[in-house]
Amino acid sequence: MIIKPLIRSNMCINAHPKGCAADVKHQIEFIEKKFTTRSIPADAPKTVLVLGCSTGYGLASRIVAAFGYKASTIGVSFEKEGSDGGIGESREKTGTPGWYNNMAFDKFAKEAGLETVTFNGDAFSHEMRQNVIDTLKNMDKKVDLLVYSVASSVRVDPDNGTIYRSVLKPIGQVFTGATIDCLSGKISTISAEPATAEEAANTVKVMGGEDWALWVRKLKEAGVLAEGVKTVAYSYIGPKLSHAIYRDGTIGGAKKHLEATAQELHKELQNDLHGEAYVSVNKGLVTRSSAVIPIIPMYISVLFKVMKEMGNHEGCIEQMERLMTERLYTGSKVPTDENHLIRIDDYELDPKVQAEVDKRMATVTQENLAEVGDLEGYRHDFLATNGFDIDGVDYEADVKTLTSI
Repeated sequence: MIIKPLIRSNMCINAHPKGCAADVKHQIEFIEKKFTTRSIPADAPKTVLVLGCSTGYGLASRIVAAFGYKASTIGVSFEKEGSDGGIGESREKTGTPGWYNNMAFDKFAKEAGLETVTFNGDAFSHEMRQNVIDTLKNMDKKVDLLVYSVASSVRVDPDNGTIYRSVLKPIGQVFTGATIDCLSGKISTISAEPATAEEAANTVKVMGGEDWALWVRKLKEAGVLAEGVKTVAYSYIGPKLSHAIYRDGTIGGAKKHLEATAQELHKELQNDLHGEAYVSVNKGLVTRSSAVIPIIPMYISVLFKVMKEMGNHEGCIEQMERLMTERLYTGSKVPTDENHLIRIDDYELDPKVQAEVDKRMATVTQENLAEVGDLEGYRHDFLATNGFDIDGVDYEADVKTLTSI
């Protein structure tokens, strides 16, 4: 079977098993090379739990912990496996990218002699929390770093079964902005209707800090958090031009709740375990969802071009390496801003970068997009999240099974 990307409404709906594995391998190689000249500090993590471990920042965090610091890792994510079209199945179907990423991570970690356990299931459930607690007790280990990187559109309340759905919408007014078709490069204008109060509240229930706090408190009660434990969750602020749709919209409201939760958890962990809790504000990237947000694809395309020209462009793995080695584990106090936030978006929001981005955004047209923006780089990252356009992969080769890498 030859697998080509299937694009529907600016979203890629399939994945390439070999491509996903190769992408994971490239990230591992980047970290191993970085750490050849770096000594591991005494406070480096030894047992790391990553919630939302299968893609993006969560996967990159797990790779740094395992292949940089040689930590034992436990990962939790909810992914769909591939199918070769057996009995009762109408056709072959690829798994989600995260399914193959997890498979690749486990394979490469075991080959490197690293301890790894990966759960595929609902991170919002009490059952999953108990599975992780039982596993840690069986391993006779305590978590010294908990990474919370869960991104979901749905959350089932673990106590009463209520289903909450998150939406990415502005609040109070319609937001209209340009977007880019990932493959053709065509610019068009799309609008997002404002959220209802219920939609905004539900988004906080899904993407806010409630579940993160549940995890921290349950693990603490079970006695499986180490003295001095650190926990970090991820957020995005971005430039003013995107605030109406993002920072001041429904997702931004959830992220503000997440950030407030970090301050609560920090106080609790300080008192009980001399521990710490942070939110790291990261850089804008191409994700499966960002491609359909008004203005964001255009902004990211221009941002990438500017940052590559200035020599400070980063992807997920570069940022997580910097977060771990230059913020969380330096042997001294973790640097934060006045709101207790770790800022790894410092390169993106550098005034020189933003001034150049603003200048180009004001002049971008269909004709000059490839010149003022990085359409090729944007397209590559869009495809790479699903295992396509990865160096060293033969995309004309027959893929014999969709159930493994």
